[in-house]
Amino acid sequence: MTPLLNTGPLSHSIDDYPSGIVLPIDKPYRWTSADVIRKIKYAAIRHFGKKNLKVGHAGTLDPLATGILIVCIGNATKRAQELQDSDKEYVAGIAFGATTPSYDREKEIDARFPLDGVSEEALRSVLPSFLGEQDQVAPLFSAKSVDGIRAYERARKLYKAGKPLSEAEGLLNTSRIKISELELLSFDPLALSGKPTREDLPASAASSRINVIETSGEGLPVAKVRIACSKGTYIRAFARDLGEALGSGAFLDSLCRTRSGNYIIEDALSLEDALKLFV
Repeated sequence: MTPLLNTGPLSHSIDDYPSGIVLPIDKPYRWTSADVIRKIKYAAIRHFGKKNLKVGHAGTLDPLATGILIVCIGNATKRAQELQDSDKEYVAGIAFGATTPSYDREKEIDARFPLDGVSEEALRSVLPSFLGEQDQVAPLFSAKSVDGIRAYERARKLYKAGKPLSEAEGLLNTSRIKISELELLSFDPLALSGKPTREDLPASAASSRINVIETSGEGLPVAKVRIACSKGTYIRAFARDLGEALGSGAFLDSLCRTRSGNYIIEDALSLEDALKLFV
């Protein structure tokens, strides 16, 4: 399996990469993981002249997240599950005092909560309680499968119909996860949440479908937290649970996956640089 970091254009023969190709890409803001795969696959098929070329990713990222998305090409797709099973690290911006149905900024604020128990001191006190193995319930707006149907499909039907998501409570079973490291990087009690995660990224057809609520006028306090965790950990669910632990509400204001297995964000390619490999 060949990882390619900051290299020149690829050979035009996929046979020159018998173990496949791995591209750690810094996923653009408001792009789905599937959007990135379609873009890379189109370029790779044209470059190698192989219509049935396999291209996939090793662990999806939410549209409003950035950071490492591992793209596997050719025979590397056989090891996608192995790569997906590796530990991850994130830097999460968590806004307190409100919740959204999606636990991030894709859906409108649906409830507001007091902030009496939210402070830097309180955060430092409660974060250690989240370390170690624990049960976690995934967000209803997630790719979890329930009787062969994606949970987000059920959630979207309820949301569009104006019905409470509580009607779907209990559909998702708990998953066993492990959080190995937690670090409070900053806490701003007067932060203006709602700033784009990556303002420098260009608009695109891929991003135009993804809704992002405007919360800059809310004045919600925001904490930046570094989280090292096992596969299958939902950081949106962690934000929800952290808000509840402080007697408030919370949602994910921003998210960047900074490590996936042995791949770190400093070594990731921008999508633009990754596409330059296929010329």
